[in-house]
Amino acid sequence: MSAQNVLFDAPGPKARRRHAILTIIGFALAAVTAGLVLWKLQAQGQLEPEMWSVLFTADVWTEYLIPGLINTLKAAAISIVLAVIFGLLFGMGRLSHNGPIRWFSGIVVEFFRSVPVLLMMYFFFQLFAFNNYFGTEYNSLAAVVLALTLYNGAVIAELVRSGVHGLPTGQSEAGLSIGLTAGQTLRSIQLPQALTAMLPALVGQLVVILKDSALGTAITYPELLQAAKDVGTAYGNVVPAYVLAAVIFIVINFGLTTLAGRVERRLNRRGRGPRKVAGGGGVVGASTVLLPIEGAPTVASPGSGR
Repeated sequence: MSAQNVLFDAPGPKARRRHAILTIIGFALAAVTAGLVLWKLQAQGQLEPEMWSVLFTADVWTEYLIPGLINTLKAAAISIVLAVIFGLLFGMGRLSHNGPIRWFSGIVVEFFRSVPVLLMMYFFFQLFAFNNYFGTEYNSLAAVVLALTLYNGAVIAELVRSGVHGLPTGQSEAGLSIGLTAGQTLRSIQLPQALTAMLPALVGQLVVILKDSALGTAITYPELLQAAKDVGTAYGNVVPAYVLAAVIFIVINFGLTTLAGRVERRLNRRGRGPRKVAGGGGVVGASTVLLPIEGAPTVASPGSGR
């Protein structure tokens, strides 16, 4: 008997009929809502062909969209690199056997996870603009990057901690048994496997960084969303401009997710990370995947005759 049959009763004829009726009603409400939205946009002239055709002219792209896209990618790229570094450092800090380091890392991570990104952007922008730390041109960029780095770095630190804790205890025990310290075991054995296992969640957080860069429009950072807003103001086609910006974000995020999926499959083919035992749900022990590390004593494998 499958777990699904144990946890949930199979719907009977009346339940299936009720579900079908509710599904039809849901689709009907969605269709009516979409129709009303389209009717309202048509009444305001937002669906006229000229409103959309202007988006594909050279002036719109060279003056607005391409500079906005470059600024978005620049802020996201810097934030991704810094957030990953921040997350790895404080994630390992939360796993440290040193009490003060562990407590300090925990306080930093929990604090920045609790503060909204937009609030941090406002705070840092006001701080930088008031003191003009980076110049008028870069104050907003610095505020966006710092806010995205601190918040998402804290989330990545939690991903690292949970990823390492999700590994079988045999991984750390095998490292300690061959003479590695707890820190060496974490860096050489547990962390590489945890990073591979948490790659989907990590990519999801990187997508969040890219999307949250659009919050920079609130502090006048000239990113893609601000560029779309400027296009809508200049040409009177606000809705088409926002739709185009959404499509660009979707394409970029899809490309990032696809790239991460290929990296994950390549890592799995090369045997990185925890591996399932054939025919079972267990994980191969660390003693079967450990590589010799300089300075560590060698241990003969069982049955080797040495």
